[in-house]
Amino acid sequence: MPSRGSHRLLQLQTVAEAVALLAMLRAPGSGAAGPPSSAPPAAVEAASVEPAGTPQGLMHLLAAQGLHDLKDERWNAYAQLTYISSWKPSFPAAYTNLNGSINSLLPEDERSFTTTATLFLGLRLWPGGEAYYVPEAIAERAFSQLRGLAGSIQNFELQKTGGETLQIYKSRAYLRQTFDLGGGAVERESDQMQLAATVARRRIVVTLGNFSILDFFDKNTFTSDTRQQFLSLGFMTYAAWDFASDARGYSWGGAAEFYFDDWAVRFGRISPPRNPNQLPVGLRLDRLYGDQLEIEHQHQLLGRPGAVRLLAYRNRENMGRFDDAIAAVASDPGKNAAACTAFNYGSQNATAPDLCWVRKPNVKVGIGINLEQHLTDDAGLFFRAMVSDGETEVQAYTSADRSIALGALGKGSSWGRPLDVAGVGAGIGWISAVHADYLRLGGIDGFIGDGNLRRGPEGNVEAFYSVNFLRAFWLSGDYQRIWNPAFNADRGPVNVFGLRLHAQY
Repeated sequence: MPSRGSHRLLQLQTVAEAVALLAMLRAPGSGAAGPPSSAPPAAVEAASVEPAGTPQGLMHLLAAQGLHDLKDERWNAYAQLTYISSWKPSFPAAYTNLNGSINSLLPEDERSFTTTATLFLGLRLWPGGEAYYVPEAIAERAFSQLRGLAGSIQNFELQKTGGETLQIYKSRAYLRQTFDLGGGAVERESDQMQLAATVARRRIVVTLGNFSILDFFDKNTFTSDTRQQFLSLGFMTYAAWDFASDARGYSWGGAAEFYFDDWAVRFGRISPPRNPNQLPVGLRLDRLYGDQLEIEHQHQLLGRPGAVRLLAYRNRENMGRFDDAIAAVASDPGKNAAACTAFNYGSQNATAPDLCWVRKPNVKVGIGINLEQHLTDDAGLFFRAMVSDGETEVQAYTSADRSIALGALGKGSSWGRPLDVAGVGAGIGWISAVHADYLRLGGIDGFIGDGNLRRGPEGNVEAFYSVNFLRAFWLSGDYQRIWNPAFNADRGPVNVFGLRLHAQY
C-alpha cells in the first residue's frame, strides 16, 4: 500500500497538472473574484453559487467566435480546482480522549489537505426548463480524523467519509423550472449552475433532484463562496443549522422560490441521512425530512445594496435526544457507549451515555438571521446568527446549538489589485446545557466528545489574503485561531495556518 507521503505527492502532482491545463486554456477577462459591484439588488439571481463576474473562459471564447450566446444560453460548462493545505502546531490540553471517548482533537502538530475538482454542466431543455449535472472528485486528510472541532472546522471541503485516495462522485443532478410572472426584466448572468437568460423580476422557480440546500438558501455575497472567501466551516453558513444532507453535504428533494421585486420566499424539503453523518440518505420524504423556510429582502442603504434574510428550519429525523441518552445509562448502566451494538461512533467509554440507545424519529428546530451590506462597490460586511433547540444530536453539519459569525470582505481595487480578495471574520458557537451534560459524562456525537467537559464557547477568528495571478488563479494565505475546541475550556487554543490554491475556468 502506498505511504501517506506518496499519496500527498500524488495529490500535489494532480494539482500541478490541472493548474497547468487551466493556464493553457484560460482566456483574458475583466471579471473579479469576491463581492460583485453594486448592481441593482435583483440584477443577479440569488441562487447563483459563485459570484458573478468570474474570469472569462470557454463560454467567452466561444462567444467571441460567434458560437455561444452569453445573454441567452442553451448550455454552459465551468470547472474549478481547489487545493487547501492546513497545519496546526501542538496546543495545550488537560486531557485527550478520556476514559475511552474518541472524539478529541489530537494535541500534537498535524497536517491536513484537500484536493477537489468540479465540473459544472448546464443545459436548457425547454422555455424556463434547465438541467444541471455536477461531477466532483476529492482527496483529503483531516486533522484527527475530523474529530474534536464543531463549528470551527478549519477547511470547509473536508468530508466525513473522505480519504487520501481520489474519489469521484456525483454531487448534483437536478432540474429547474422558472415560471415568469412579469414585473420587469432581470438579466441573469452566465455562471456555475446558472444559465444566462432574461427572466421576470416576479417569478416562481422550482428545483427537483440531488443538490446542496446551500445552493439556494442562506446566500451571502461576502461569505458563501468558501473556495474564494473564508475557509472555515463556520463561515459557510450558520454553524448551528443542522441542515439535512449526506456526509458530503448533498441531499435529494425539492425547493420552491418566489421572487417579487425586492422580496423572495423559499421553501425546501430535503432528505436526511439514514444514520448521522453517513452517506446513505432516506428517500421517504413523507416520514423523515428536513424542512426550511427563508424570507429575503433586498434593499439600498445610503445608495449601497444590502440584504436581510430570515431562515427557520424543522428536521424530523431518526436521532437521539441528549436527555434520553443520559436517562438510559442512569437507569441501566449496561446501556453505555462501549456496549452499544447499533450504529455508533466507536466510543469505548463504558461509563458514558450514548445516543445509539435512544434514536427514534425526533424533531429539531432553529431560526436564524443573515445580513449583508455593501460599504463600497468592492467591500462589505456580513453577519449571521442562529439559535437551535439543542435537544438532539447533530445529524449532518456541526455540533453547535447557537452560533454567531460576522466580518468584512473586499477586493484590492483601492491598492491596484482589483482581483485580489481579503477578509477577516470571527465566529462563536455555544451548546445547550443538556448537550454539555451529555459531553461532561463522556458522551460523544459525530464530531466532538473529549470524555469530560469544562463548558465554554467555541470561537475562531480568521484572516486571509488571496492573490490573483493569470486571472484564473488565486493563491491564499490564511490564519485561524480557535479557542475552546469542542466547547471545552480545558483544551486549546489552537492555531491553524493555511494555504489555498484555487483555479476556475
